[in-house]
Amino acid sequence: MGDPKGFMKHNRIVPKSRPVPVRLRDWSEVYEPFDIDALKMQASRCMDCGIPFCNNGCPLGNLIPDWNDLVYKNEWKRAIESLHATNNFPEFTGRLCPAPCEAACVLGINEDPVTIKQVEVEIIERAWNEGWVYPIIPERKTGKRIAVVGSGPAGLAAAQQLTRAGHDVTVFERSEKIGGLLRYGIPEFKMEKRFLDRRLEQMLDEGTKFETSVEVGKDLDADELKAENDAVILAIGATQWRDLPVKGRELEGIYQAMEYLVPANLVAEGKLDEHPFPAAGKNVIIIGGGDTGADCLGTAHRHGAASIHQFEIMPEPPDSRDVSTPWPTWPMMLRTSSAHDEGGERVFSISTKQFIGENSQVTSLETIEVEIKHEDGRMNFVEIPGSEQQYKADLVFLALGFTGPEQAGVPAELGVDLDNRGNIVRDENWMSTENGVFVAGDAGRGQSLIVWAIAEGRACAASVDQWLEGNSLLPKPVTPHSQQLR
Repeated sequence: MGDPKGFMKHNRIVPKSRPVPVRLRDWSEVYEPFDIDALKMQASRCMDCGIPFCNNGCPLGNLIPDWNDLVYKNEWKRAIESLHATNNFPEFTGRLCPAPCEAACVLGINEDPVTIKQVEVEIIERAWNEGWVYPIIPERKTGKRIAVVGSGPAGLAAAQQLTRAGHDVTVFERSEKIGGLLRYGIPEFKMEKRFLDRRLEQMLDEGTKFETSVEVGKDLDADELKAENDAVILAIGATQWRDLPVKGRELEGIYQAMEYLVPANLVAEGKLDEHPFPAAGKNVIIIGGGDTGADCLGTAHRHGAASIHQFEIMPEPPDSRDVSTPWPTWPMMLRTSSAHDEGGERVFSISTKQFIGENSQVTSLETIEVEIKHEDGRMNFVEIPGSEQQYKADLVFLALGFTGPEQAGVPAELGVDLDNRGNIVRDENWMSTENGVFVAGDAGRGQSLIVWAIAEGRACAASVDQWLEGNSLLPKPVTPHSQQLR
């Protein structure tokens, strides 16, 4: 490393956020620009640790010490070459990934880990600004046609890899624009869509084709799709949301998180004049303590909600790594997003008993506190008598995660098998039970991280290329059975 004692000289520093009253007035990203000299100092904290556990912590196998060292030495062009060697879209992961690499950083054993994500995003932004990101045109064309169904990170990664391998690739997306949940689920304040559009322009210039507003099985016959292509990749995600079937669920004012976030993104993009059910002046309850719930939280803040509570059935995690998840595993600890810094109240160990309403409209929730009991090796939530409480609610958003792909859609049309969790079955070569139909991302893995989606898209592309050509030079970083990260 350029400065083997850098971690002893400098503390961890992350970008400052724009003041809350300012950023709540727009949809722009929350962080202020990061000083380049300060970034180089942060890169210098990367230790000469011998075994870089960060590489293994990253599903993409990013060469993190390599590009940290190159940034410290001001060799930015070599840094982006090293970064792009393993990651098609570092501008996405640098903004949206929860950074399992930082959780596995050796320095993190007893100090704050290296600011890997910030170095990553600064490298790619410098590369775009300098003109170092350009279309990579294949040297030869194979004449093989590949259909990718779904345009989230897994589908886009697979499409870009296979286009660069010389295949004719078409990405089919049922929505009006390409991007999947990157476009319609991620709020603008977490990632402005100009970064997505910029990358899509590169892919178009490379030769990838995009077909939007096309739903396989409805607008395009599944058998026709298979007949017209040499291979099909299903990257449809895990968009079947989990519901909360308790008394009063039928009341108006109760929505799934994606029913709220999608139109919010359309308004920010200028596709809608106003949100169909804005949170302005409303008492909002968000059920679910994960990232999707936090996205609803930040969105409701920008709408001007009167009050917001975010419920989580699990107990509040510790502020630092719990002993049950020792280094270098993914730590059990309290995570605070920019949306939590903006306000609202987080309530842990709470369960919703029923929704209460008047004139078919939700007005409140009846809740009860719960505690975890372990019996016969199983974890159960046990209600605490006397802890019942009511919370006012004009709007309720269910952010309870996803149970797998929508089974009545593409999986049924193509006749692929599902496992007992509702995910599409695939073998070690990423192929489903239908010959020539492959699976990448959450559709086969279950709800997971963006970094896993990109890694799976790249690996699936290598298997498809191998299947079609008999060999492949594309990297294959993971298998479908790699360890699941939360």
